[in-house]
Amino acid sequence: MSPSEQPSVLVVEDEAAQREVLTYNLEAEGFRVCRAENGEEALLLVEEDAPDLIVLDWMLPNVSGIEVCRRLKMRADTRSVPIIMLSARSEEVDRVRGLETGADDYVVKPYSVVELMARIRAQLRRTRPASVGERLQFEDIILDAETHKVFRDDKLLKLGPTEFRLLTTFMEKPGRVWSREQLLDRVWGRDIYVDTRTVDVHIGRLRKALCQHGGEDPVRTVRGAGYALG
Repeated sequence: MSPSEQPSVLVVEDEAAQREVLTYNLEAEGFRVCRAENGEEALLLVEEDAPDLIVLDWMLPNVSGIEVCRRLKMRADTRSVPIIMLSARSEEVDRVRGLETGADDYVVKPYSVVELMARIRAQLRRTRPASVGERLQFEDIILDAETHKVFRDDKLLKLGPTEFRLLTTFMEKPGRVWSREQLLDRVWGRDIYVDTRTVDVHIGRLRKALCQHGGEDPVRTVRGAGYALG
């Protein structure tokens, strides 16, 4: 799996030992990990590059985890990023408060790392299903993330690796309009400089691949905005 395909997880934890344990286990599972030790740093990192999921400690210096969660869930561009809240607070009222603030899951400390990893995968299965090996389907197109194969009307399609990543991005969120810049970040990665016109070239190749056995072109060009599937 290329770096741009690996799901990214932001770990926000002020205790260094806990931060290292989480980082080690997440990287061992194949995730890209970014770390923050306080709320302000977390908000800055999300502003620079929104992760696929956030593991967020409740008790943070200055800006609390609950406040970080509230701010991110109020913003349209980060509202859909899953947040798993970590807390030593086990009372029901605290769990309810965390979930009502927008947290997608709530894990009480001390926690089982194995269970936390399972909860992370469960959240990603909902938001980035291909990243955890799920099969995706849109109309007569089936993408098998585990075997890296794509079928249309039961016929195997030949796709290059970049076209496969583009199609994965589209199929995880059918109907969503992706700008060229967003596709560059998701498919090529933020650390690689690629001209935006390169996106158009690969979209053209993807369209050709999807129609190699016939059928209508499912990729829609949205003038002045980008591309969408369906």
